[in-house]
Amino acid sequence: MSANDLKRQAAEVALSMVEPGMKLGLGTGSTAAAFVDLLGAKVKQGLDVLCVPTSEATRAQAAALGIPLTTLDEEPFLDLTVDGADEIDQELRLIKGGGGALLREKIVATASDRMIVIADATKLVDTLGRFPLPIEVVPFGLGATLSMIEMLTRDCGVEGELVVRKLASGEPFKTDSGNLIVDAHYSVIDDPEMLDEALKMVPGVVENGLFIGIADVAIVAGAEGVKVIEATYEGDDEEYA
Repeated sequence: MSANDLKRQAAEVALSMVEPGMKLGLGTGSTAAAFVDLLGAKVKQGLDVLCVPTSEATRAQAAALGIPLTTLDEEPFLDLTVDGADEIDQELRLIKGGGGALLREKIVATASDRMIVIADATKLVDTLGRFPLPIEVVPFGLGATLSMIEMLTRDCGVEGELVVRKLASGEPFKTDSGNLIVDAHYSVIDDPEMLDEALKMVPGVVENGLFIGIADVAIVAGAEGVKVIEATYEGDDEEYA
């Protein structure tokens, strides 16, 4: 079974959790795009939803499918966000931002009562960090920002190359908000909470791709079927179904 088939399986399970009348956040990336495609088909069949996209790419996809769209200015509270992830650990801590939309994704996810993460089994990891951590930064003072990131993260016991993301043309990648993405090649992040707090102390950092305490459910499709992981965040073990 291909990776695209697995993504679609996870998206189908997430779609089954969508109820008529819901206000939804729509994620960004290939797995989220599979969900948006399925949602569009349901909307054509009469499903009543109102959605906030997390990127201009997702907005264009959803609009083309006839999915009703709004903004967080008009609807500041959402019922559910469905999005993908680049890495998921067993505590449902995530690395996101491979598609460059981490700031809007985090804003939309935290404006939602619940967040469902959909992924194929390759995204499950024991320890975060194999996937480079995206950090969204403002262009002004980039050199100073990179130096401060290096200094503060070293104090957290985390070191790795910081690479400013570029397009194929060699031009810097710009987010929908006009910022830059720095991909931090840390390999291993033993204490995501500490690293998250350190990055928040850097004035030039807008946001980082660590999503901690945000995801409520992970739907992970693999060769053995679909696993649903529920987060509790009260100190209990996750429930597996």
